[in-house]
Formats: sequence, C-alpha cells, structure tokens
Amino acid sequence: MSRLLIVHHTTSPSTHELFESVRRGATTDEITGVEVVTRPALAATPSDVFDADAVLLGTPANIGYMSGALKHFFDTIYYPCLEETRRLPYGLYVHGNNDTTGAVRAVESIAGGLGWERAAAPVTIVGPVTKAGLDACWELGATLAASISPED
Repeated sequence: MSRLLIVHHTTSPSTHELFESVRRGATTDEITGVEVVTRPALAATPSDVFDADAVLLGTPANIGYMSGALKHFFDTIYYPCLEETRRLPYGLYVHGNNDTTGAVRAVESIAGGLGWERAAAPVTIVGPVTKAGLDACWELGATLAASISPED
C-alpha cells in the first residue's frame, strides 16, 4: 500500500476547511491502495517523510511567507531527508488574506532544494474560501493520492 503524507498548519477556520477538503479528496472511495496519514507541521518527523510515497503540504500565508510551523517542518526534515527523498512527489495548498506569492515561492524553493517533484500545480486561495477553492483542494488531494495508487 502506498502512503500519502499530509503535513498541514491549520490555525484558522479557513485553513481547516481547506485541509478537510484535501483530506476528503485524498480518501475518496474511487482511489484504492493509498493510506492517508495526516500530521500537523509541528509534529511531522523525518520518519514520516521517509515512509511517504508523496507529500501534500498545507499552510496559511503569514506576512508574505509560509507559516512558521511549516518552516519548522522543513528545518526539521531537510538534512535527514535530503538524499533519501529525492524525486518525492509533492503538492501544496496555501490560503492568504491578501497574497500567497511569497509562501508558494518559499515552499517551492525548499522542495526544489530537497529534489522533490511537484505533482500538481499549487492551489492558492486568497480571501474567503469559496466552493471553487474547496473543489480545487479536493482535486489536489485526489490527484496526489491517485498519482501513487498502485491500482493505476
């Protein structure tokens, strides 16, 4: 069985809605053979990443950057995972009140340094969460899970 790791920093009702939508997409009955494991960014470890076949990252955009918790996750796993997780597929969703550009750029820079491969375009939500944003997050979760499903 393949494993999708969702690492998230869910501090607001908006980011919680997006996280739940991502998780619902990743666990849809239409995709089989994938175990979905969720970890708050402050609790995720290098072992979680080593055990994953793909990683889905979620963060608010705080002051033009990813959350401190997601940065802490990267600080914790970077060197232990640097060689052994190259080519790991990843996805990203970001919520911001005004702008998500800096957060996306920062995550993509660090993921690129790790040698991870973007499996889907980042989902960025600016302002209130809408049905279209929730649907995009559902699709992101489903896309990542389907990409590692042994049934495909």
